[in-house]
Amino acid sequence: AHYDYWDDKVRPSVLLESGADLLMYGMGEHQITELSERLANGENIHNIHDIRGTCYLTEPVNTPIGCAECPSFEQVSQNKEAYARATKIQYDHQDEIYGKTVIQRHGKLMLVQNPPAYSLTQEELDKIYSLPYTRNYHPSYEKFGGVPGIEEVKFSITHNRGCFGYCNFCSIALHQGRRITCRSEKSVLEEAERLTHMPDFKGYIHDVGGPTANFRNPSCEKQLKSGLCKGKKCLAPTPCKALKVDHSEYLDMLRKIRKIKGVKRVFIRSGIRYDYLMEDKNDEFIRELIKYHVSGQLKVAPEHCSAVVLDKMGKPHIEAYKAFQKRFYEITKGIGKEQYLVPYLMSSHPGSTLREAVDLALFLRDNKIRPEQVQDFYPTPGTISTCMFYTGLDPYTMEKVYVPKTAEEKAMQRALLQYFRPQNREIVRKALIKAGRRDLIGVLIPADTNSVRKGDSDWQKNQRKQNQKPKKKANRNRQK
Repeated sequence: AHYDYWDDKVRPSVLLESGADLLMYGMGEHQITELSERLANGENIHNIHDIRGTCYLTEPVNTPIGCAECPSFEQVSQNKEAYARATKIQYDHQDEIYGKTVIQRHGKLMLVQNPPAYSLTQEELDKIYSLPYTRNYHPSYEKFGGVPGIEEVKFSITHNRGCFGYCNFCSIALHQGRRITCRSEKSVLEEAERLTHMPDFKGYIHDVGGPTANFRNPSCEKQLKSGLCKGKKCLAPTPCKALKVDHSEYLDMLRKIRKIKGVKRVFIRSGIRYDYLMEDKNDEFIRELIKYHVSGQLKVAPEHCSAVVLDKMGKPHIEAYKAFQKRFYEITKGIGKEQYLVPYLMSSHPGSTLREAVDLALFLRDNKIRPEQVQDFYPTPGTISTCMFYTGLDPYTMEKVYVPKTAEEKAMQRALLQYFRPQNREIVRKALIKAGRRDLIGVLIPADTNSVRKGDSDWQKNQRKQNQKPKKKANRNRQK
């Protein structure tokens, strides 16, 4: 069962509502091939209950033993604490090594979710990317003028899958997993070579990345045998002591791509985990990244500056970004380039009050950052952040979490990130007053004392009029 933002309620499993016989989750390659073979061999789909990465419905009497049971659909749809507990159970078993079968009662039926499918091997991943993709949209879109977004991905290369960054607002941990798998260098170089022979290729490879571009290996050796740590993150709030940081293989691959005939530039646009990068004692990668792979702007994702909010996001604290920012501009200046960081920022995430939003506005001002775009948090099904949004609880601590939900407050938090825009002045003024930060009127936005401000009380308006009246000069020679 999952919370649906558009309906603003908990909905039952997609399997139940769709009426399908079987549901596949994750990336699906292992599931679809095994299922196809077994159906082709004459097996009845209603008897196929043992494929990893699939879900099925059954009579409760047929429920497998040794499962992790979530509170029922009826319970989670009526009780927010039950929903939070169910979220934790689902995430705790989303690991291909130790994850158990997860079950949840839906009325008279039992939903059974088998453990996740195993990650593809490098050979399997290479085979998938060797298939003859057209690298274009379907011809049916021609009559609509095509699909402009294809230009960003047409000449991009995916070299990895999975992400141990494990941000709370991201669903990659659910469908790709936290374990990193990657293609061989040979496979990636062959794809780069194929790009150079495409008729509209102009010499620019837009990206060599994935969910996180600079992840090429598992985060530690332990996870290969024991799985990734339950309820813990590899990088947040600080990097794990067992973290293995190594960019050498990725760097060597980028160097070889740059040497391919017909390739002018190779960019990295899918996102760099700067906190992971800063743990690398060898600075070759950061230097070559800045020198060869930035197209004037490098996109990174600090998301916020408040430790309270970043903890709820599952992100590292802002000190990691500040250290990277300092190093980035030192190297950029040293090689005589004019390049900039473009930070991804998010407003209204669970944990962010107006005070945290004001702190972020001040951080942006102090660092001379003026974002052209900001992302307002909206809950996507299944994530930990969505659980916090719906329940007001952190599923791992069961502590209460502040959640900005009203359209007015969300608009205020979003406007504070772009306080410098004239059209945002009035709503920023209201936000500062509501946050108890009148001292910043005249700092973040013009004071504009002659205008009547919407949202001010009659007392505030009268006080302003009194302050604007000319004061009588004091008679310093007054007799006593």
